[in-house]
Amino acid sequence: MKLSTNFKISETKSFQKQVQKFEFSEIYLKLKKFVYPQLSYNPYFGPNIKKLKGEFEGLYRFRIGIYRLFYRIDTDKVIVFIIKLKHRKESY
Repeated sequence: MKLSTNFKISETKSFQKQVQKFEFSEIYLKLKKFVYPQLSYNPYFGPNIKKLKGEFEGLYRFRIGIYRLFYRIDTDKVIVFIIKLKHRKESY
């Protein structure tokens, strides 16, 4: 499935504050280099993407090794809102 428009990536303020911590510096570089381009192209489907259910309905998660990136898609504005990055043990 090819999408006609690339999605913009928007980080929430809480996410920006979170990734300023030293523990996230390396993973944040991977996000910008590899994950954001993929989400920009197609945030709905991929080997590491899962649509969440239940209390997390409306959110998606992207698996990056031991981390999980949580985001929400606004189809009207064509934006992917990056919400939180968590270690897999603390994710759900």
